[in-house]
Formats: sequence, C-alpha cells, structure tokens
Amino acid sequence: MSKAAAQDYLPPPDCPRCPRLAGFRHRNRTCFPQFFNAPVPSFGGLDARLLIVGLAPGLKGANQTGRPFTGDYAGELLYGALRRLGLASGDYKARPDDGLTLNGVRISNAVRCVPPENKPLPDEINACRAFLVAEIAAMPNLAAILTLGQIAHQSVVTALKLKRKDHAFAHGAQYRTGNLALVASYHCSRYNTNTGVLTTAMFESALDAAKKAAGL
Repeated sequence: MSKAAAQDYLPPPDCPRCPRLAGFRHRNRTCFPQFFNAPVPSFGGLDARLLIVGLAPGLKGANQTGRPFTGDYAGELLYGALRRLGLASGDYKARPDDGLTLNGVRISNAVRCVPPENKPLPDEINACRAFLVAEIAAMPNLAAILTLGQIAHQSVVTALKLKRKDHAFAHGAQYRTGNLALVASYHCSRYNTNTGVLTTAMFESALDAAKKAAGL
C-alpha cells in the first residue's frame, strides 16, 4: 500500500476537521499530559476479514491508552468475548503493550477523537467518515463488519452508500451487500450492560454471527 493511501485512513495527530473535538483534545493535553490525546488509530491488520466499528474513544479509555476499547469497561467485554471466540490471543491487561493480538479482526471507531461526554455531534460523525470509507477500501479481505451501537451502524451504512431505511439498526440484525456482511450489536458499554439492554450472551451471539459471516 502506498504512503498516500495510508494517509487517507489515518487522521493526523492534530486533525483540524472538527473544531470542537480539536479544542477538547488540546485541553486534555493540558489536563492529562500523560494521555495519548490524539485521533486513535485502529487496532489489527488491514488484511483482517472482520472489521468492528465502535462509536468513539473514551476519555480515560482509548484516549488515554491510544488503542481502541483499551482501558475501560467496554474493552473488558469486547476483548474478553474476542478471546473466548478465538478472535484474539493473549491476555487483555487494559494497556497497548499487553501483548494481545487479534486473529483476523481489526477494530476501529466511527469517530477517531474523544468527544466531550462521549457524544459526537452529527457534523463530527460526518467529517470523520472519510477515514472510515478509506479504511474499508484499504481492506482487501474484508468480508464482514460488526457495528457497535446505532451511531456507528448508521455511519457504516452511509460509508457503504446504502440506504438507512433498508438497513435499520437493531441488535442482531444482519444484512448483506455484495460480498460484504453487516451485523449490528448494541454497544458493549457499561451503561448498556448495567441496565440490562445488553448481556454478555447477547453480545457474544452477535460477535459469533459476525465471525461466521467473515468466514473465521
């Protein structure tokens, strides 16, 4: 892959596309100088068959560690499920140097920078989608995408140039476009599990469906 192609799906450290997020990022560099505090790159190889797309980095999760879903509760659920289904190897210790590896999987976010209160605005989701589009195009073996939550699902649907009304979000929903499968799940957040919206069994069922759709 050419260097120019890589730049298409890797936001620069001081990405200016979203002024509100850029300002929040700079404030965090003052408040939390030891944090990553930059657009969080995806985790896993571009040769992966399954792409998992979340919403955005958490302030003291991925924004702190620099690896998606690393350092917060959502990561414990996600990486635990990946290990149990044979899609990850090694121990998850909530830090990017824990040695955890993914097997045929890549993990990304619809929005690469941490948003205030974990709530990106619609124009920020739209502005960041170009990186998602480029990432999908850069994955030659991609066979399935698992979306975590409605916002991530809708952003992926738009990135694939599909109609939202024909690809509505619902936990466990599955769609197919050409050779690509699309599977939806509730986001693996602490809020969803604490309120009973999502159980570990429900999450693993959706992940297993995506695994099978990807041929893994």
